[in-house]
Parts: sequence; C-alpha cells; structure tokens
Amino acid sequence: MGIVYIILSMKTTPLLPSPESVTKSHSLMAHIGMITDPRINRRRRHELLDILIIAICTLLCGGESFYDMEDFGYAKEEWFRTFLSLPNGIPSHDTFNRVFAALDPSAFLACFLKWTESLRRVVDEEIVAMDGKALRRAAKDGTIPYMVSAWAVRNGLVLGQLRVPDKTNEITAVPKLLRVLELAGCIVTVDAMGCQRKIAREIIEADANYVLALKGNQETVHDEVKTFLDDAIAHAADTLDSYQTVEKGHGRIETRRYWQSDQLGWFADRSRWEGLQSVGVVESVREIKGVIQTERRYFLASLPRNAARFARAVRSHWGVENQLHWVLDVQFGEDQCRARTGNAAENLASLRRLALNLLKCETTKKRGIRGKQKNAGWDHRYLLRVLGGPAAQPGATI
Repeated sequence: MGIVYIILSMKTTPLLPSPESVTKSHSLMAHIGMITDPRINRRRRHELLDILIIAICTLLCGGESFYDMEDFGYAKEEWFRTFLSLPNGIPSHDTFNRVFAALDPSAFLACFLKWTESLRRVVDEEIVAMDGKALRRAAKDGTIPYMVSAWAVRNGLVLGQLRVPDKTNEITAVPKLLRVLELAGCIVTVDAMGCQRKIAREIIEADANYVLALKGNQETVHDEVKTFLDDAIAHAADTLDSYQTVEKGHGRIETRRYWQSDQLGWFADRSRWEGLQSVGVVESVREIKGVIQTERRYFLASLPRNAARFARAVRSHWGVENQLHWVLDVQFGEDQCRARTGNAAENLASLRRLALNLLKCETTKKRGIRGKQKNAGWDHRYLLRVLGGPAAQPGATI
C-alpha cells in the first residue's frame, strides 16, 4: 500500500488501516502508526498520528519549532482535514511539546530503524560513519546532550541514532548502536573518541570492517603506530602501499597522501584488537596564500593493504560533517532548538533525521534540501511525493 493511497483513502475510511495491513506496508506512516501513545486515554484530545504527521510535514516544509508546527497546522488545516481526523482541531504548541516530551525514544528508534532499512540500497562496502553532534540549545543543568548518528555515505541516509548525556559518553553509545544496525559487508569509520577495543570487536562481530582514528586517548598505541609509519615513510619502505589526491579550490591547494601497511609483527598489542589487519596514515598538506600546513593522522584498520580503499574510507568519514551535521544545523535549525523537556530534544532530533532521509530519497526535484523544503511547502503534490508515494493517484483530488 503506497503512502498516497493511504492518505487519499482516509477521508472515507478509518484513520488507520488494520494492524495486519499496517505490518505489510513499507511506508513511513505505517511505521509511525505503530508507535505507542504515552498519554492517558481520557486526556487525549488529539490523535497521536495527527500530531506526528503534522510535525513531520512541518519539518519537511522548513519549519523547526513546536510553534511552527501549530502555525503550519492552521495554515494547512483544510488540506490536513482531507486525510486526518483532527477531532478537536489543530493541536497547540504546548500539546506538541508535551507529546514529544512523553514519547519513548526507543519506540522512535525502532520505527526509524525498520523504516530506514526498507529504504536502504545494497551498496558494496558501504561506508558507515559514526559520529556525535551536540544539541547545544538543549543543554540542561550545564550538560549539553549529544546525538550519535550512523551515516551511510553512498546511500545518503541516517541509519540510526542514540542520545548520550555528553561527548565523553559517545563511546558507550557506539556499541549499542552497532548492535541494532545491519552492517554486514560495510566499512565502519569512527573518530578517535571511539577508538576502543570493545568497539572494534563489536564491528567485527557484525560482519563488518573498521577504520578507527588514533589520537591521545590511545596514547601508547598512537605513539607506536606513529613511530613505525613515520620511519617506514622516511625510508620509502616497500611494505607500504600509497595513494595520493590533489584538490584545488577556494584559494587553496590540498594534497593528501595515504600510506598503509599490513606488517604488524612489531605491534605487541595486535591480538587485543579484534580483526586488525593494517595500520595507516594520512598526510594533509594545505597551501593557502603561500602558507603551507602539514598534518598527519593515524589509523587502525581491519582492511587488508590497499591504500586507495583505505583513502576512500577515511575521506568518506568526514563527509558526515557537511552532508549531515551542517544540514541539520543550517537547514533544520538543530543547533538553535531549545526543546529540552523530558524526551523532547531526542525525539525532535530523530524526527529531523527522518525528514532529512525523506528529502534525500526524493530525487525527481534536482535541488538541495532547502529547495526541496520550499517546494514541499508550496505544492501538496510534491509534499506527498516526499512522504514516499507518487505525486497523485489517477483520479485523486488533493
């Protein structure tokens, strides 16, 4: 059952299909419809599905806050009444706030995972970058919460996310997220915070490979790997495989050189890192207005020696910053969101990632995220297409 068929048929049929038909549908709405309402029956004035549909449509059209959801609902009330029940009209911003604060984040995660997996294309050696992002305005008692996300680079999808109370707790979230994701055949990349033996083991047990950045939190290992690779590079050792890229633009020239070695007989702790097959280094040389800066970063990998493959994994990891984190802040206003009551910050963060996945998956409009949001706000047919179905069914009235 396509999403548009569900919406267009709801005016003369019950709000939700039967549970049996819902479980057979791959649409986002079918998955959202399975989320348990946390409110007491006698105090419900608005249907949970109504609230969630208005909320997701608001984000798809460029809105950000609970006030935006209320205003968007009133602006589109006539249209929403063609497929939502709205027994007591449009919910207020306070209602949106209370519902998102009360919703169980684990239910949202389960919905997110099932729906996203139905969208995901099978990609050979997909790079899955795991990284945390602060919800800065959601700080409470001086603590800034973080959302750790798994970003599938070539699919352009957020596969899942978990909240942690602060950045230092990212290492506790990564293993939990790894256990609920389908990662077989993928290459998982994690920054230095997640360079832990436990995380390496979890990735290997998921039938995936890893590339882990090394820094001060693994000081001894970092120093050993650095000494070995720097010496091998200085002596042009034939045990190294190498690869190079050059990029020009924005007034700078950046040359990246990658070296990788599978000679690990010198590494005393090799057996403690599950699946370890190689170590690697990236040297970045930036020239800006005649000033040259050089930096080297070191990695542990379960990949066999192949510098081009290693380079793709390392370079893809940093795409999470401009393809996910930057978009969430600039296009969805995540960094400015002040929702912090109960589970509101986490559930809104999940909803933004759902909205981003929907906009990424819609490919008929050759525009960026902001352009797609504008078109969704202007054109009901396009908004329905973004939600997951064709623009209209034959003979349908929108």
